[in-house]
Amino acid sequence: MPQYEQGPLGLDLIMRNITLTGGAAPARAYIEELMLDILNGVIDPGRVFDRTAGLDNVPDAYRAMAERQALKVLLRP
Repeated sequence: MPQYEQGPLGLDLIMRNITLTGGAAPARAYIEELMLDILNGVIDPGRVFDRTAGLDNVPDAYRAMAERQALKVLLRP
């Protein structure tokens, strides 16, 4: 967004810096089907989960994601 009041302001100035790269992924549609296989080690979730925590550490897991110390935390019982 422009940082000053005087000058051109329009959709073309804002939209030229926004892109959708790679498209949207319907990941939520597969969670129910695949979660047990991920938890049982049948499917490797790849780099989606970069940290693991127990259920007793859920607040710490959310804090790590909020502070960008972890991308996604896999919670284990």
